[in-house]
Amino acid sequence: MSWISDIMRSDLVEMTAYSSARDEADGFVPCIGIDANEFPWPPFGSVKGAGDLNRYPEPQPSELIGRLAALWNVDAKRIMVGRGSDEGIDVLVRMFCRAGIDNIVICPPTYGMYQVAASIQGAGVISVPLASDGQIDVPAVLSACDDRAKLVFIPSPNAPMGHVMRVQDVLKICEARRGQGLVVIDEAYVEFSSDTKGMLPYLDEFENLVVLRTLSKAHALAGERVGAVLANSEIIGGLQRILAPYPLSQSSIRAAMDALSVNGIAQNVERRKIIVAERKRLAEALVASPYVEKVFPSEANFILVKATDPREVMRKLKEFGILARDRSRDILGAVRLSVGTPQENDFVLKALGVDLPVSAIDKERRIYSVQRKTNETAIDVTVNLDDAGFLEVKTGIGFFDHMLAQLATHGGFGLALICKGDLDVDQHHTIEDCALALGECIRGALGDKRGIARFGAPLDEALAWVVIDISGRPFCEFSGNFTAQDIGGMSAEMVPHFFRSLAASLGAAVHIEAKGENAHHVAEACFKATGRALRQALARDGSILPSTKGAL
Repeated sequence: MSWISDIMRSDLVEMTAYSSARDEADGFVPCIGIDANEFPWPPFGSVKGAGDLNRYPEPQPSELIGRLAALWNVDAKRIMVGRGSDEGIDVLVRMFCRAGIDNIVICPPTYGMYQVAASIQGAGVISVPLASDGQIDVPAVLSACDDRAKLVFIPSPNAPMGHVMRVQDVLKICEARRGQGLVVIDEAYVEFSSDTKGMLPYLDEFENLVVLRTLSKAHALAGERVGAVLANSEIIGGLQRILAPYPLSQSSIRAAMDALSVNGIAQNVERRKIIVAERKRLAEALVASPYVEKVFPSEANFILVKATDPREVMRKLKEFGILARDRSRDILGAVRLSVGTPQENDFVLKALGVDLPVSAIDKERRIYSVQRKTNETAIDVTVNLDDAGFLEVKTGIGFFDHMLAQLATHGGFGLALICKGDLDVDQHHTIEDCALALGECIRGALGDKRGIARFGAPLDEALAWVVIDISGRPFCEFSGNFTAQDIGGMSAEMVPHFFRSLAASLGAAVHIEAKGENAHHVAEACFKATGRALRQALARDGSILPSTKGAL
């Protein structure tokens, strides 16, 4: 026990915490569970893949916490998950602040839930405004803290302004408050900033540092409400005493696991790149708006502007069916604009009187993900047809991984493909289903196919000729022989089968002719040449649909 336990509410530390059926199971997973008075059959219309909805979930899902620990490079014992960052704020205030006695410290303009949580608990709120440069007024914060100030809340990037707080200022407060109170850094938007690690590297150094994270923003799970408190194990243990028995639903756990899969992370990394690029584009363009006086610097997924008339800005946006957030109560004249898709941002700029002669199709990256699950395979695929910045392939078949990597590399697109198949039975299902999933993923990324070149026909140095027509009409003609039936542990007969499956799900006509004396080189030439053909066919130039039929 340390000084942290001393500043917790003694009545809650001594309280007998609720012990759920799952807590008392102590990790045992039964074949038949009759311990929690659950309904023995799933409900009608169960969410596919969400687990057994008639069963209670783990109070603190170990697999999810393990995935978060790996993502953030933090010991799993330092993590508690709950319903968004807001539940973390709530339990921190309840655990450390006695009603009518203890206080929290906030630095406005700041996130409103800190004060709300304190008010509900009956705790006092000490308000120390940010300095004129938007940074923490460290001397003023420390001067305001007395022996009843238990929590200092600091969002970084700041909400609602969007800028990052200086690390050294936060560390000064942590050092000064040692033995007296906690410093809570709310990093809801940190993944959009230039320093995505945030304050996590300092958790070992400061036992009174607490970091709040959420999957609502950067991982697109606002509708599932999944967040985390990261702190030393003593703080986590204290908070878990008063946390609801099952804070996350089965569906939210499943959604979080999907979002934190290799493909989920790959997709969101690419999409965050788009948001960051669009944030920069919006900030530069909004300067030309007659309705905007100032654009605040931002490292979040939103931009705060000082408007000439906030009500007029809100009205103009509503004319275009756009709803923004009027923050003029917190900052004079301020309106907050979330960064949307390139097309949505074009509408925002148009509504605010900024004329940009740039077609949305020139900016929209073609990113798509597919999950394909059968009795034989479970496959996650993500592609980015406009950026080859990532490549990860794991199918359990080394040579096949190499071939898919060649396909993506020569195709000029980013690929993450993870497959768990019944290789103990045969390679067939894994290779076929990977082709079907990849073709479906590329097809989805193409959208309405406007602007694509459509055709591709390169000549590879290994004498493989490939012609591709992304026509919407699947067909595959494969002409070639292999001098060996086993190529690096992969059956040679699966090479043409892969391309036939790919053509079927992609909706493309594919003609391949290959020859050579070395089976490895022939197979490799087929994948390389197909990649080169795809590079030509997927390339965009303008916005014309390359078809006289009006559809592909």
